[in-house]
Amino acid sequence: MAPALRVVLLVSFSVFLTVLLGFGLPALLNASMRLLGLPETSVTECIVVMYLFFVLYVATPRIPRGLVEVKGKAVFVTGCDSGFGNALAKHLHKLGFTVFAGCFLKDKGGEGAKELEEFHSDRMKVVQLDVCSEEQVKEAVEYIKDNLEDSERGLWAVVNNAGVSTFGEVEFTSMDTYKQVSEVNLWGTIRVTKAVLPLIRRAKGRVVNLASMYGRMGNVMRSPYCVSKYGVEAFSDCLRYEMKTWGVKVSVVEPGNFIVATGILTRDIVASTANKLWNEAPSDVKEDYGKAHFEHLMALMRSYCNSGQKEVTPVLDDITDAIMSKRPYTRYNPMEPHWWIRVQLMTHLPGAISDFLYF
Repeated sequence: MAPALRVVLLVSFSVFLTVLLGFGLPALLNASMRLLGLPETSVTECIVVMYLFFVLYVATPRIPRGLVEVKGKAVFVTGCDSGFGNALAKHLHKLGFTVFAGCFLKDKGGEGAKELEEFHSDRMKVVQLDVCSEEQVKEAVEYIKDNLEDSERGLWAVVNNAGVSTFGEVEFTSMDTYKQVSEVNLWGTIRVTKAVLPLIRRAKGRVVNLASMYGRMGNVMRSPYCVSKYGVEAFSDCLRYEMKTWGVKVSVVEPGNFIVATGILTRDIVASTANKLWNEAPSDVKEDYGKAHFEHLMALMRSYCNSGQKEVTPVLDDITDAIMSKRPYTRYNPMEPHWWIRVQLMTHLPGAISDFLYF
């Protein structure tokens, strides 16, 4: 569907929704009022009330809900080599937390690990961590136990940030790729959480899992990533129900497009991934789809390399709120408005309508 047509359809749908809510909802409310024997309300009053509720909903994440005491609390963050994790480790240290920063490349002299070690602070402790390795996860947890200021108080929070991203149409993507992406994004999250949960329960602390807007909606070329992030969402929901008894709060952070801010997708990555996808695809798939179709999709992926928000601050703010607020939210959505609207439409409208609008 041409971009211009999409805009026209979205605007038309917005107008339709406004008319429907402006006249249909007041009529429904007035019918309800009559049944209850209460005075009828005007269309204007209904629209004003709805608008106030909408404003309140949008503003609520920024309303202060009380903060916990930082002193003496420790946070374990995975995936601190770069991106969100590296920035978050620095941010939490600045706020006064003791930070256990898990870095995949610490033992190989990774730049991210070196940056954090150069703090030379007893509140910044860098640990080697491959979330796919049971052994390294256990060793990291033992290190945390041995270096907590007060082991009886436990670990205040774990932030499961470690993750990988990839792309490719279903028929071009190998089963190994699906397994590798889920091994890091989903099973790594589960593995680390299970290992530290006794310490978190002791502190009545927090579990913060990094999912994605693609944990709420699918998209073309992103099935391996979406599958893994949908899993993180489901795991987080189940864990939240189970941990309520223990006073542990579980939150999910669903970032939108932060490609530029994190450098997670570059033209070099697109080129190498494209070559791998084409070279390893079955001959009948290549013949059916054709090189022109494949190149068109790769050009689309290249166009994303310079897209998205340029600063990671919205994500850091939401993770910090999940860790520090006395009443953290279940889900946080740090994303641009147009992505937020798309998520709402994709998750609340009938599939036939949302598919027609976006695909």
